[in-house]
Amino acid sequence: MKLTTRITTLLVVVTTVVALGVGWYAVSTSTHSAYTALDANINAVVNSGKGDPNSALSEALNIMQSGGYDLTLDVVYPSGTVTNINAGRHRLRELPTLADVRDSLRQVVAVSNLPGFRIRSLNIGGGDYLVVAASTLNIVNSNRQLIARVALAAVAMALLMLVVARLFMRRDLQTVEDLIDFASDVAEGNAYEQIPPSRGSRDVRELQRALAQMVASLQEKIEHESRQAETMQLFIGDASHELRTPLTVIKGYSELMSSPGITEEQQARALERVRREVDRMEALVSDLLLLAEIRELPTSGHDTVNLSALVDRAVADFREDGPTRLVEEQVEGGVLVQGRPDFVVRLITNALSNISRHTRADAPARISLERTDDCLLLTVEDGGEGLPVYGVRPDRFRRFDPSRSRSSGGSGLGMSIMSDLAESMGGSMGTSRSSLGGLCLTFTLPIVN
Repeated sequence: MKLTTRITTLLVVVTTVVALGVGWYAVSTSTHSAYTALDANINAVVNSGKGDPNSALSEALNIMQSGGYDLTLDVVYPSGTVTNINAGRHRLRELPTLADVRDSLRQVVAVSNLPGFRIRSLNIGGGDYLVVAASTLNIVNSNRQLIARVALAAVAMALLMLVVARLFMRRDLQTVEDLIDFASDVAEGNAYEQIPPSRGSRDVRELQRALAQMVASLQEKIEHESRQAETMQLFIGDASHELRTPLTVIKGYSELMSSPGITEEQQARALERVRREVDRMEALVSDLLLLAEIRELPTSGHDTVNLSALVDRAVADFREDGPTRLVEEQVEGGVLVQGRPDFVVRLITNALSNISRHTRADAPARISLERTDDCLLLTVEDGGEGLPVYGVRPDRFRRFDPSRSRSSGGSGLGMSIMSDLAESMGGSMGTSRSSLGGLCLTFTLPIVN
């Protein structure tokens, strides 16, 4: 049963019970008052004849007539014979007996052989008794009508409560039901959209906010765990894919060095090749660990870094390392970016190292940094041979040019590292053909206010 139905049913039941309880009290009070008034009429007639038994009957008749009482007066003789003195609107179906007389001498009573009547007896001398009887039919009929009205009132109040509950609680209950369905979808792992908005009272709004915070925290943890698992899988796949070749080379040269008859010159060449492969493996593992660290890095909460100063410093070092290269620099001052300082330095260094590694020593280069209306643009261009294809996000270990072998082109992680570094700072990296004839790397980064 839904929450709306349960609450509405509870309110209707409570309202009905309360209405019936109040009605029962009203009916009981009204019945008691009616019987009290009826007994008072009987007692008035009986009390009028207590003074003188000889005039008791005449006094009873006078009181009954003057008061307009609807009573029945019967005289019961010692022999059990009954004489009717006055008949009320509702006649006795049975005649009173001496036993009835004895039971009703002290007070008004209801006897079993005279159903629907209340009686009281009075000794009028000579062994004769006056029995005063009053019908309770009017009281019973009035009670039935009153009970029917109470039942109708209870039903009307229950319906009114149903309407009021729906009107005043509809938004709250609808929001709670939406939140329950939303929480069920989350618990079952189903795809869910934005949490339902709260249109109800303050308590429901607080419940909605608490649930939204819980789901956001849960989603963040799930995404973090997924990223970690994905990073681990990628790291394992990358390492197994790229480390297989150098390990094979090292194994081959190790077996060569252990074979008999190898010359010192061959042994020296083998040792040098093993050393180069070990160095390349060390650089590869370092790059893989850097990629894993970048993917786990949050995209917020970084430091504010002076990008202009870092670019100037890196370009100065680049000029010293390649004195024969024509380097053009157009760097706007005071440009700030959000990121880890070591990652920003690594981004710039990788971009410039890419030029040193894959172009001629005298190939020109151009580095520019500018601030636009909505972003920062860092451009690194070279006059090399460029790439066979542009505008494609670099994949790990992808070598765009087959001529870039492992010995000259590295592991194929440089472009992927630069792209991941740019994305970790909230930006992106694009490739295009440079006006210098080679590759143009464009880093688009968010502006820091």
